[in-house]
Amino acid sequence: MRRALAGLTTRGRSFVAAGATAIVCAFVLGERDLLRAGVLILVLPLLCTLAVSRTRYRLACARRLEPSRLPAGHEARVDLRLENVSRMPSGLLMVEDQVPYTLGGRARFVLDRVEPRGSRQLSYRIRSDVRGRFRVGPLVVRLADPFGMVELVRSFSLADTLTVTPVIVALPPGRLTGAWTGGGDSVARTVASAGEDDIAPREYRHGDDLRRVHWRSTARRGELMVRREEQHWQSSGTLFLDTRRLAHPGEGPGSSFEQAVSVAASIGVHLGRAGMGLRFVTDAGEAVSAQSRAAGTAEGLLLDALAVARTTSARSLTPGLAALRGAAGPARDGDGLVVAVFGALDDAEARTVAAARRGTATYVAVLVDTGPEGAGPDGAAARRARLLRAAGWRVLTVRSAADLAGAWALADQATEDFARGGA
Repeated sequence: MRRALAGLTTRGRSFVAAGATAIVCAFVLGERDLLRAGVLILVLPLLCTLAVSRTRYRLACARRLEPSRLPAGHEARVDLRLENVSRMPSGLLMVEDQVPYTLGGRARFVLDRVEPRGSRQLSYRIRSDVRGRFRVGPLVVRLADPFGMVELVRSFSLADTLTVTPVIVALPPGRLTGAWTGGGDSVARTVASAGEDDIAPREYRHGDDLRRVHWRSTARRGELMVRREEQHWQSSGTLFLDTRRLAHPGEGPGSSFEQAVSVAASIGVHLGRAGMGLRFVTDAGEAVSAQSRAAGTAEGLLLDALAVARTTSARSLTPGLAALRGAAGPARDGDGLVVAVFGALDDAEARTVAAARRGTATYVAVLVDTGPEGAGPDGAAARRARLLRAAGWRVLTVRSAADLAGAWALADQATEDFARGGA
């Protein structure tokens, strides 16, 4: 009853105040008719409060969010199922699903009556133009009397999470991935093109399949020899993202950092779907390792990490570059592919990045330059790109994520021309 009294609407409180005032005036003026009217006005909201507080509705709620992960700028559909599991019909229900302001307007519905064991299907759409992780729900049900005197709020505990990933740019397929992997695909092609004479056989063991007997080695050794099991190779690589606030001027969807995150997501998805096992590293250290072999799981982990990536107050690239060439990285054996996405670099930072290249691994730097400084051939960005190229890095310079596909295609053509020249 105390909760119901606290749920009095503005109309209900006005009736209570008017009834109490009328009763007081009736005693002061000695007017019985005014006393009767005051009692009637006062009792009406109290009776509504009693009726609503005695309500014993049992409601069940289920929510389906499709999809639960989507790129920024796309819509998701939310389906709600509200069921009355009690034996009495419900009254007027005002339903509101708690949705952050970023995802759109309020999701409100009015249900006049839900019969016993009945249900209602509700749906609405949400959209976010900024990446992030957002909570959808819980569902709030407002119970009200027919006169609008009392309104009780009851909330479910069920909530879902919507992950809005960066905008992903589709990159053109080509030889770029295979040519830059260094060890993964190249070794696989070497094994596939080798003849039977190059396969290292071993002694026959009990239980080995006789179809794997290597007869030439058997005749040469004088004992039964079999071919070794086929070795499976997987390309490996590292994706690096510079998240320092000082390297990414500006704010908003068109800022340098948002473009860099979109570039990193596009390259990560492209390489992951090409069969490469990636780990994700920022300037603060390793964020996502390449332990998962399932491509879908690895891609989801990468997109989840990029969805909530934020700029940091760090000023040095040293921790990130140390993780880049750490023992867990593909560059440990001088093998694999390293793709690093940077914002604005000064000359000292460019020299530090250039010195981070080790072994025979392929290092690719994507410089996101959103300002006019590096537009010309003698600009700061162009000068630092030449410095990285001189150290053995392959450099792509883009002004936004939309330019990545064209730069990637040009790099693909350059790699193909280089391969033909080498052949």
